[in-house]
Amino acid sequence: MNDLKKVTQLILSGALVFGIFPFTGNTSQAAVVSFKDVPTTHWAKASIDAAVAKGYFKGYSDGTFKPGATVTRAEFAVLLARVAKGMPEKEQANVFQDLSGHWSEEEVNRAVSFGFLKSLDYPNGFKPGMALTREEMAKWLSSGLAAQHEDFKQALKDTEKTLVPVAEYYKGGLKKAAYPYVSVVLGTGLMGGYPDGTFGPGKTTTRAEAAVILSRYEQVQESKATSYRDLNEMREVGLTGTNLISATPYVYSKMYGTNIVNSFDRITEKPFKLRNNMGTMTIHRMVVADAHTKTDIKNVYGKMFIDKEYTHPVRENYYDVFVEATVTPNGDNLNTLAFLNLTGNSLTSGYSFSSGTVESYGIPNLPEKEYVKDGVFKKGITKRFWMLARLNRAPGGPIGSDGGYIMVGKDMASFGFPM
Repeated sequence: MNDLKKVTQLILSGALVFGIFPFTGNTSQAAVVSFKDVPTTHWAKASIDAAVAKGYFKGYSDGTFKPGATVTRAEFAVLLARVAKGMPEKEQANVFQDLSGHWSEEEVNRAVSFGFLKSLDYPNGFKPGMALTREEMAKWLSSGLAAQHEDFKQALKDTEKTLVPVAEYYKGGLKKAAYPYVSVVLGTGLMGGYPDGTFGPGKTTTRAEAAVILSRYEQVQESKATSYRDLNEMREVGLTGTNLISATPYVYSKMYGTNIVNSFDRITEKPFKLRNNMGTMTIHRMVVADAHTKTDIKNVYGKMFIDKEYTHPVRENYYDVFVEATVTPNGDNLNTLAFLNLTGNSLTSGYSFSSGTVESYGIPNLPEKEYVKDGVFKKGITKRFWMLARLNRAPGGPIGSDGGYIMVGKDMASFGFPM
């Protein structure tokens, strides 16, 4: 009678119809099925076939997979419980009251045991039939990695204050609490953004997309956080304010006469005076773009600032460097032309720039149309913006310099190529 009751509950819940069966413990011998709605040309066919072959997914009784159907919380939790390697340290049970007797109860509990999700995040119940948002998905995936690997756990801490390369960072829509989770999934390639630069935290995910993400997670959970360049750059930006070391061959030099190694965070968030008492300035971040042309861009931050519409030539001998700063003028006589000569350092007195991605991401920048009467700077009004500078790609480069520095009062961050 108990078995009959369970089967009845499964049917009523839709589990047998929706395409995710209770786990049998064998994910290696399921036969590959051809679905009439997943043709050979479908973009996710290989991942769907692999996920079905391993027993993660099942098709529908009518011979379809429904790749465009939305994934619910219960369904994705079940999928993560199945794809996770090893055994959790402590099995969880009866985590959510609204899952009692639900077809997914056992495996959702198992997903909690693996660290993918926490009951504290759902104080009003798990609501298993609710569509899973991309923000939730990012958090579950990242949390699972952090529970399994100490370095991924550290990566979450390192990216709490990073510059997240998505449009919602400046335009709004991405919670600060989500910064580390989105950073980890973007940095490892588990999830990606949309062509317009958005991440879509509130959007949902399809079964086809979930199959692809599962395939990626299988690989990422076997790797180290430090093996991902984009994630390394986001971690460095979160910790120091720049991606200089992870994006280029540059290394920090020692402070003169000491064995203390410089770092960029020595000069960030420290206001300093501009020349001629024109105002004060604070450096927040410095991001290096590893771009060889306007379409050949090697790093995640480069793609945030440069595209075909980028208004400056990309020069093979230089890195384009973008510096985020705040300026508060003391008067109304400061314009972008005068600003170029107010610090005595090329990395803190940058140029205006623009691009299509700058517009898409909502990046605040200095205007290019008028340098003298632009009206950008106003007395007593603090303005935060990004500006363009450059660094050599190789020792002894075109500007005759093997490194760079930024001086803020008595503090300096200096760097150069390794000897």
